Parts: sequence; C-alpha cells; structure tokens
Amino acid sequence: MSRVFAYVRVSTIDQTTDNQAQEIAQAGFAVTKSRTIAETISGSVAASERPGFAKLVDRMESGDVLVVTKLDRLGRNAMDVRQTVESLAARGVRVHCLALGGVDLTSPAGKMTMQVIAAVAEFERDLLIERTQSGMARARAAGAHMGRPSALTAAQAMDVGRRLAAGATVSELAREHKVSRTTIQRVRAAAGA
Repeated sequence: MSRVFAYVRVSTIDQTTDNQAQEIAQAGFAVTKSRTIAETISGSVAASERPGFAKLVDRMESGDVLVVTKLDRLGRNAMDVRQTVESLAARGVRVHCLALGGVDLTSPAGKMTMQVIAAVAEFERDLLIERTQSGMARARAAGAHMGRPSALTAAQAMDVGRRLAAGATVSELAREHKVSRTTIQRVRAAAGA
C-alpha cells in the first residue's frame, strides 16, 4: 500500500505552512503529521540542498506519493522543479500538485503540464527582475540614492579623512562617531583613491 507524504514550505519565519497542510487535507489526501515535512527555506535553494526535503526523500519508497500545493514549493525555476520530479519518479515516487488539479506530475500529461507552467512562471519571474532593474536604473539616472543611508554625513567623512591623515586611528574615530571600523576604513579607502 502506498504512503502519502506532504511537503509544505515557506520562505520566511514570518510565514506559516498551516494553510498548505489544510489545503492538502481538504483535497482528500490523508497525510499523517509524521509524514508532513514543513520547512522554512527560500525557494531559490535547490530542493536537493534543503535539509527537510532531503530527509523526506530518504524516507520515501517506491509506490509512495508526494503532495505539494503548488510547483513553486518544489523550486523557483523550471529546471530545478523538473529535476526534482524526475529524481522522485526514478525512485518510483509519484508527485501530485494541487494547483494543477492534483495531477500526477510523473505521468506523461503531468510532465507536459508541469514543464509548460514552470516555464511560464520562470518567464514571469525574469520579466519582474528585468522591470525592477530597469526601474532602479531610471531612478539612479534621475539622481535617486540607492541602498541604505550613509552612516556619516559628508562633513563627518571629510573630518574623518583629515584626522586619519593627521594620524588618528581607525578604532578611535569609529568609537568617536559611533560607527563600525569598516565605515572608517571605507572613508580611508575613498580618500586614498
């Protein structure tokens, strides 16, 4: 008799896997708590490198079923998702994705559906990155400052540069300005350039 496992994942500790586990139960999959693997890790980390997922794969045997709510629980890019599903299929494990109507991703129809949807998702992600980079470039061209604010004002940085040239130590200036030694070292490097 095949056993059913669930893999639920979130990216940050502010999120919870409860909704995913509930969605799997509502879809009619009877998954015991001991066979539900919950993990908090970025989807950009390959499934094979996630500790919880690796533990799950070690427990699974031929004939078992793995249920996920969405493809992005397995990975962020099409290649990683496909590789994960193929690796599980080679072990005799079927993979069901609720967002795709509970289709078995290891079946021919499931493979095709998964590849098309994963490719579209990856394309959308690439477009988002492209739009973000374009927007940041436009903002920089308009004179907007990117990144966090400087720890020292321009006047303080000039004072630090003068005092360094006069022989003051990095540690002394860092304590005085209540900044890290690295901040003072950056001022020294900029002055030297």
